[in-house]
Amino acid sequence: MTPRAVLVGLPGTGKSTTGRRLAKILAVPFADSDDLVEAAQGRPVTDIFAESGEPAFRELESAAVIGALHDFDGILSLGGGALTTPATYEAIAGSGVAVVLLRASLQTLGDRVGDARSRPLLAGDTAARLRALADAREPAYTALATLTIDTDNRTPGQVAAQIAARLHAQSQPTRSQQPRSQPARSQPARSQQPRPAQEGSLSS
Repeated sequence: MTPRAVLVGLPGTGKSTTGRRLAKILAVPFADSDDLVEAAQGRPVTDIFAESGEPAFRELESAAVIGALHDFDGILSLGGGALTTPATYEAIAGSGVAVVLLRASLQTLGDRVGDARSRPLLAGDTAARLRALADAREPAYTALATLTIDTDNRTPGQVAAQIAARLHAQSQPTRSQQPRSQPARSQPARSQQPRPAQEGSLSS
């Protein structure tokens, strides 16, 4: 059992909102890696960052993601920094799961996250932090992505519909993979029997 798709991208790309819409379209469950960590630890991600630090959070996040790769068959949305943990990156790379990268311009991301109070890594100068995160995380995103979707000027529903269509297209066998139909057997030609000469014909 593996997820139908894993959504990755920077904060503000709409992974959770789009993921829920996509799960509804595909009639499968949805999970967010932050929610999985919070459920396991019984405290919010912001408290884990504040009390235990980012390295401790990444360990918990990695355990949650790896567990979901083995026992969850819906749409899984990852926190923006999940792929910075080698164990998480390698687990997803080896899973064969479709990885959907959601992208948006830095201006759009800034508008979406607002003051970023619930996002510890964006505290302070949000625009500068987004730029730094994009530079640091983009290589991992692009290396694993099997689909890349631009979310600028589009609703989560529109993005989810495009992802669903692309996933469906990828699941269809290519022309070279489709079984070849057997050629129809040709019927043997009937031998022409000489017609008997009629009386009064030139052959008589």
